[in-house]
Amino acid sequence: MPRFSPFEDSLWFATAAPAPTTSALEGRVEADVCIVGAGYTGLTTALELARQGVRVVVLEAQQAGFGGSGRNAGHCTPTFTHYSLPSLRKMLGQPWAERLIARQTQANTKVSAMIRRYQIQCEWQQNGYVQAASRPSAIKAIEQKVRDYNAVGAKTRFVDRAEVEAITGSPRFFGGWFHTEGGHVNPLGYARGLARAVIQEGGSVYTSSKVTGVVPESGRWSVQTGTGAVLADKVIFSTGAYTVDGWPKLDQSFKIMRVFVAATQPLSDEERTSVLPENTTIHDGRGDIYVYKYNAEGRIVASMFPMGARGRDMTYTHKVMSDRLKWLHPQIRQEIRWEYFWFGELDMQHRTIPRLYGLAPGVIALTGLSGRGVPTGSMLGGILSEWAMGVPDKDLSLKIEPLHKAPLYMSYGPQLTLRYYRAMDWMKSKRDGAPLPPHA
Repeated sequence: MPRFSPFEDSLWFATAAPAPTTSALEGRVEADVCIVGAGYTGLTTALELARQGVRVVVLEAQQAGFGGSGRNAGHCTPTFTHYSLPSLRKMLGQPWAERLIARQTQANTKVSAMIRRYQIQCEWQQNGYVQAASRPSAIKAIEQKVRDYNAVGAKTRFVDRAEVEAITGSPRFFGGWFHTEGGHVNPLGYARGLARAVIQEGGSVYTSSKVTGVVPESGRWSVQTGTGAVLADKVIFSTGAYTVDGWPKLDQSFKIMRVFVAATQPLSDEERTSVLPENTTIHDGRGDIYVYKYNAEGRIVASMFPMGARGRDMTYTHKVMSDRLKWLHPQIRQEIRWEYFWFGELDMQHRTIPRLYGLAPGVIALTGLSGRGVPTGSMLGGILSEWAMGVPDKDLSLKIEPLHKAPLYMSYGPQLTLRYYRAMDWMKSKRDGAPLPPHA
């Protein structure tokens, strides 16, 4: 299996607004800050710095948005997936937890503002996000989410069975958590728009410029590519799951977990009046996660994790996805055709929150987004730009720590965790007398 799946297979590659004109780095240039990686994290960092008059250069081995920023499903939900807010506070301690919670829960405000300011063409819709209750016993935890998130300023509410059906068009849910600030985008279009904004603000973006090494030179850092070098005071690595070379052992600081995304043919206008009628993003609330939304053409874009034959046997995989979608929405009568199918790679950390590493004086790296791409990558630019501008480490929203290798159990732990969640969901649904989808 190749290290990365073909970029061109995705719906986003076929439909995103064109990328700005860029070229490979040739020769030597100077900068205050050199950023490696033109995904959301790198580009929002560059944008923050360029707007403050900092000379910033972004180096990208492929093209802007080539990695997770251009391959994700396009959901933009400013939440934490694995941990509750009280658990995060206990795990991270103060003031780190409260700072990170504030940034993450307000991330969509930042995303929306950047899209408006730079007129980024990326199919941005902010019609909310629903995490459904797939069984009656899930309601208690959802009601607690409402209290926890609203206490930090988020705009969420519990919706009962009738309202969740009105919002989603699905009769399968017993209630849900409705996050009014949730949104969705064409993620590659958003990444390309950020690159264009960086250039507009005076920053430089070089593509097809893989970093081969970083060495000290005259009290600064020389960031080297095959055809040139950037001499900078500070260096930021923001390559995430798509880290290849650049700094010794940085690619060992996380473990890869794959996810797949697929898009149907456009649904008919009639079906769209009853299937996701409010154009929201839906998490079906099951342990075996199924998240879906529309794109601008009216295609359902859905994502799942590989498991067993799912993700390897395409005929079986398409059947699983179609059966789940039609079970959720019995009003879909036509045959479902999955016209696009692609994979993305997640840089997983056991805490499922980003990790900020001090590599050397003036050099940092950030990995471990763990699948929280659009809002998380966008808000991280504020943290990294503050570091580059000289904000003391103790005042940042992420603690800087030494680079360390991801534990071996992360090679299999996330998959085992998914299977555990799936099994628990099955048992609790049986206990509640709640219906189970096909292939559960």
